[in-house]
Amino acid sequence: MIPPVDIDVLGHNPEFANLYSTLTNVMLNPDGSTRHDPAAKERAAVRQELDRHRLSMAKHHLLERAIVTASPPEPKPRTRSTSSSSSSNQLRQQRRPDSAAAELPESLLDLLLLLPPLLGAETPPPPHSAALLLSSPPLSDLETLLPPLTALVSSNLHSWALSLARLTHPTTNPSYLHRHIPSLPKDHADLRESLTTARQSLATARLRTLASLTQLLRCYTQSLVHLVRTLEAKHGVLARSVELRASDVSLRAQRTELEATHVAHSVAKELYSPQSVAALRRYADHLKDAKLRTAERVRSLQTELAGYGVGPPGDESKEKTMREMARVYRGMSRQVEDVKQDLDRLRDG
Repeated sequence: MIPPVDIDVLGHNPEFANLYSTLTNVMLNPDGSTRHDPAAKERAAVRQELDRHRLSMAKHHLLERAIVTASPPEPKPRTRSTSSSSSSNQLRQQRRPDSAAAELPESLLDLLLLLPPLLGAETPPPPHSAALLLSSPPLSDLETLLPPLTALVSSNLHSWALSLARLTHPTTNPSYLHRHIPSLPKDHADLRESLTTARQSLATARLRTLASLTQLLRCYTQSLVHLVRTLEAKHGVLARSVELRASDVSLRAQRTELEATHVAHSVAKELYSPQSVAALRRYADHLKDAKLRTAERVRSLQTELAGYGVGPPGDESKEKTMREMARVYRGMSRQVEDVKQDLDRLRDG
């Protein structure tokens, strides 16, 4: 089969399209073979001979399979029907196998049991075994048993043909299926031709679908491009203006921050000379040292007070005693001061 080509490829390449049309319509057959081959007649004759051999082998195969699968008909139970005509037909069909089964000789049954393994064997039997089989019944009576065997094989082939006719004509009444048996080869050829046509149509439809899908994607792309352009035309100027304004404000803020930092450094340099800065640093170091000494003095005083029972819990009696001694000491100190003042007045007087 000639591979199909995309329609867009043919449309964008006119010369290639002409070449493809010439190849497919003038020079080549649908299967890819040439139409102007001098040996075409010889090949056609060989093909016809090959078809005849194939037909002969198919006939032999069908006969062999029919003989292998042939079996005596089994009697069927009689059934009653509502229609008199259908019941009579069924009775006739039932009587035929019953009578056939009754009329089958025992030698034919033996032949039906013997033929399948002989025909289905992968290797033929040895010559002496074959001669012994042919000289012994039932094969020795093959000429006598051939007519009933032929009837069974014919019935088997007829049932196969009816099954094929039922497949090719599913809507036909089963009573008329036998009329389509002679046209089975033509029906088979028509089915193969319709299958080939359907495959070609499917390939063409796939190419058309791909071309349509490509065109649809191209249309979607163009639509998106137009949409983006429309949005840019409608909102692009305003957005760029806002962006530029924001950038300008950001730059101004950065500039103001740098200017404020520079002014702060300048003011600091004007207010504090290097000598003042050094003095302030020394004073800060002195304050830190004084803070450390004060903290150390507080800790030492707390330790001394703890020795007198002031501060740590659990020694309230000692603390009260020390407080009372301090109160008495203050009273005595005040009395001593009063006595000193009286003595000074007496001396002055």
